[in-house]
Amino acid sequence: MLRKLFATMAVLTTLGVLLSLSVLALFTDTDTVGTNDFATGSIILTTSPTSTIWTAVTDAVPGDKATGELTVTNGGTLQFRYAVSGSNTDATLSAGMNIRIGLKSGTCDFPYHNNDGTTTTLTDDTELFAGLLNVALLVGNAAQGNDTGDRVLAASANEVLCFAVVLPDTAGNTVQGLSNTTTFTFDSEQTTNNP
Repeated sequence: MLRKLFATMAVLTTLGVLLSLSVLALFTDTDTVGTNDFATGSIILTTSPTSTIWTAVTDAVPGDKATGELTVTNGGTLQFRYAVSGSNTDATLSAGMNIRIGLKSGTCDFPYHNNDGTTTTLTDDTELFAGLLNVALLVGNAAQGNDTGDRVLAASANEVLCFAVVLPDTAGNTVQGLSNTTTFTFDSEQTTNNP
């Protein structure tokens, strides 16, 4: 029995050596393809100032106006288009006021529209919007896609917008004693793959 056991062990050992030799005799090769990057771009719209464009006006009378400027910056890596909308806290006063938004090329200390409702031609900026303050869509349209009036900014670019609001000299008693706060919203979207 001991002989049988040794014979079995010898056979198993020989078989193990043969198997290990057959595995070691294979040819192999490896190749890696490891640089397959995919990174997304970014849309980062910032405004400066972030809260108040013009100094608060109190005790205004017909003919008074306020002006200010705001810088829109594309801090992302992709070109984007943007639109500006407005909302107001007092429907009566905002419906009785005018706003003008222009793209600054000189100074933002421009006259507005004449108080009689006629327009003064301005040479220090490009008019983007002129009309009633209570209009929701002021510059472009926040709806997806390329809309009339949308502003386009390249990556790392900025532009300065001039704002002017006026209480026309034709304003009547219906706007006496009212107070309005206007909030402007800037919406942006990529231009690439977005007709």
